[in-house]
Amino acid sequence: MHLHGPVLRPSTMLVDRHGPLVRIRSNNDEWSLVADNLSTFDSMMTQIADPRNAPEMLQLRESIRAWRFYDHFRTDVDSRARLPQIGTRTPILGNDGSDLAAAVQTIHEIGDGKALDAAVSDAFPGSRVSIASESGRFGLTMEQHGMLRPLGAAELSDGTLRYLLWIAALLTPRPPELIVLNEPETSLHPDLLEALARLIAKAAEQSQVIVVTHAAKLITALAKQEGCHAVVLEKTFGETSIVGTKELGAPAWHWPSR
Repeated sequence: MHLHGPVLRPSTMLVDRHGPLVRIRSNNDEWSLVADNLSTFDSMMTQIADPRNAPEMLQLRESIRAWRFYDHFRTDVDSRARLPQIGTRTPILGNDGSDLAAAVQTIHEIGDGKALDAAVSDAFPGSRVSIASESGRFGLTMEQHGMLRPLGAAELSDGTLRYLLWIAALLTPRPPELIVLNEPETSLHPDLLEALARLIAKAAEQSQVIVVTHAAKLITALAKQEGCHAVVLEKTFGETSIVGTKELGAPAWHWPSR
């Protein structure tokens, strides 16, 4: 089922599925059958993305494909983010962060390099990140206040490297409609959470950002940012619910049978 509008009703349905059958509403408000053998484990998002007969499905599929989910960046000694990598244009940071240096260089070249420098300085006053190229491989270095020489990615602490990964992810030159961050405070020093909240707010100017966190200090810092909306969940006897929402106050929604 695919609908247009916030409420499910017959007049808002554009694509309808019943088991293996999929039908599409045409421009003259008539229904046409486009599939009759769809497997139960198949999604009509992948099978019925027809740019001519179902352009809305295609647009929705491509929009969902562009969403980005960042759950965990490895920053241990064997993390690929610490190693030099082949330097290519990288507008989107990979999920494992292995292309960090290329992503930072791309932001400087075609993105908001000033915002990147400001984010680094906000979290680490007096610091600056740069990219060194050797034989086609990019390596990240960081100048820090009080240090006699720049430190390479392999020498940075887990928290510092993780924060630089968040900067590269959130200041992408190709912002998606949605970015989801799962517990971004992991391995970060508590003093960095205020700067992280400001970084997330900066990214939220271009994308909808959903943050899942248990860190009270990050929640408080995010609440100070304009446009931030907090949803608090609690679990009671195995049931997860939204704090302050009663049963009659829940949004009206009917999930159709398949």
